[in-house]
Amino acid sequence: MEASAIGAAAEPGERLGSYLARRGVASRREADRLVREGWVRVNDRAPSGAGQRVRAEADRVTVRGRPVPAAPPALVTLALNKPVGVVSTVRDPEGRPTVVDFAPGGVRVFPVGRLDLRSRGLVLLTNDGRLALRLTHPRYQVVKLYRVAVAGHPRPEQLERLGSGVVLEDGPARPLAVRPAGRWRHGARIELGLAEGRSHEVRRLLAAVGLAVVDLQRVAIGPLRLGSQPEASVRELGRGEHRRLLRAAGLGP
Repeated sequence: MEASAIGAAAEPGERLGSYLARRGVASRREADRLVREGWVRVNDRAPSGAGQRVRAEADRVTVRGRPVPAAPPALVTLALNKPVGVVSTVRDPEGRPTVVDFAPGGVRVFPVGRLDLRSRGLVLLTNDGRLALRLTHPRYQVVKLYRVAVAGHPRPEQLERLGSGVVLEDGPARPLAVRPAGRWRHGARIELGLAEGRSHEVRRLLAAVGLAVVDLQRVAIGPLRLGSQPEASVRELGRGEHRRLLRAAGLGP
């Protein structure tokens, strides 16, 4: 048993999924998906899985026929104020605009999590796969804050039920924060804080308590706030912002 543990520790190379994420190809989850779906080759052969070990100095790795750089790139993280009608993917088979279309030329990044087509607000674009995993995995409890305009004015019992949690078709869900955020012409605004990112979760939570979403905007990810950043604009995070984001993800002092 002891010899086996020593052998595992001495196993050379890096897990394929981690290798792809550290080189800015995709987040860890997305990199694993690319391997599963057959888009990745190691030395012109299909890998055994995302756990296969690869070595930068000895193995040639390609994704969709494009070589993956042997050396990790300089890490970059961008903040985008996503407009409605833009998809949160690297590419779209229907030809719709994607969030990475807003990145400066020559910068290869991928979105951290998703914000659906009808929603707007803060999206992070990065080539740091480790940061992306920490920001999106519910285990790390990095809160995303959403400001939602709903039709009409919620009754107290609707907000109480929302704060207590509801059962959705994919399991129980409970916001970490629920608070009124003022009014608009045809109803009220609510702020919700969530640490997970299930598909259309905010919309489904509100529908479950009888509230119809008119506008949905993500205004914060952890300590990073959207603030007054103009819609459809993208910017690189400042050093202090990046440090605080790493700390929130458990990656910094």
